[in-house]
Amino acid sequence: MKLALIRRQFSATGGAELYLQRLLTALTAAGHETHLFAEKWQGQAKGVELHAIHTHGSRAERPLRFAEEVSKALQLTSFDCVFSLERTLTQDVYRAGDGLHRVWLQRRKQFATWWKRPLTGFGAFHRNMLALEAQTFDPANTRHIIVNSEMVHDEIARCFPAFPNDRIHLVRNGVDVNRFQGADRNAARRRFGLKDDDFALLFVGSGWERKGLPWLLQFMTEHQDDPRLKLLVVTRDRMRGKVPPNVILTGPLSDVENAYAAADLLTFLPIYEPCSNVVTEALATGIPAITTIFNGASELIESGVNGHVIDDPRDFAALGQCVNHWRTRTHAGPVPTRPPLDLDTNVQLTLHVLELAAAS
Repeated sequence: MKLALIRRQFSATGGAELYLQRLLTALTAAGHETHLFAEKWQGQAKGVELHAIHTHGSRAERPLRFAEEVSKALQLTSFDCVFSLERTLTQDVYRAGDGLHRVWLQRRKQFATWWKRPLTGFGAFHRNMLALEAQTFDPANTRHIIVNSEMVHDEIARCFPAFPNDRIHLVRNGVDVNRFQGADRNAARRRFGLKDDDFALLFVGSGWERKGLPWLLQFMTEHQDDPRLKLLVVTRDRMRGKVPPNVILTGPLSDVENAYAAADLLTFLPIYEPCSNVVTEALATGIPAITTIFNGASELIESGVNGHVIDDPRDFAALGQCVNHWRTRTHAGPVPTRPPLDLDTNVQLTLHVLELAAAS
């Protein structure tokens, strides 16, 4: 097949970017002709023809300008299938990996301080994003949609009921299982300054407000009197305010598998996350995960078996009970997971949807 793939900014980091990188590699290896349309990229996608999309304007205007310019560029040649990872004007397949902007705004308003709520969602940027989203989820403009969680599937059904249910396909995130099972735990714990009897929580992610890091830091501040409870924070975000001494900041890591190996429990408390890769990575490592009902990856969690799901990231009592459950468990060893978590399954299911779109 001759395939066009769209991602506004293509880089070596980020969940959607890593997903696209893996998919491009698999498509090229399978003999498909792949074209990537992007505003900018880092690194070279081997075997992929890159098409630069030049856009101008303010932050509010650029998503719409990109959608318009990529639409013009696609008209210059024909493709068997156009696969977009962005909210664009027309495409054969759209992957809703970023979830719904309107639901994200609802969550922001829900968790914002009272004086910020009236202003949440106002401004040209949000108006443009909502307009693009409506265009994308119009069944006349998009033939098939890939979601990575039932949560996002239900959000589409609720917010865009005109989109046919049989054209929405669930393809869960995949992970390189071998990578997350091959790190040396003892060496990793020494690297991050953890003692043998420390119980290490782990946070991985960027996006201060969305990923819930402020509440996790507040939780650790309230537990400074517990000398053996530690939190590893892997993020490129700039810290705001004082960081408690029981928090270990690693900065961004290219070998993040070592942070998982060092940790005992993933604590990831987003207010909106379509389906976080970090939960999948933790389960692949064999450590349990605590997350919220606002994370599509919570569908992978069986309470008390491989983690816990809490209703409110601000509920420190519930979080503390969940942490203590895993801290006092009588047996060590990997927690069970529900397959498939592997990359090959993810790629093959995605290819199936692209082939379905190309054939129809």
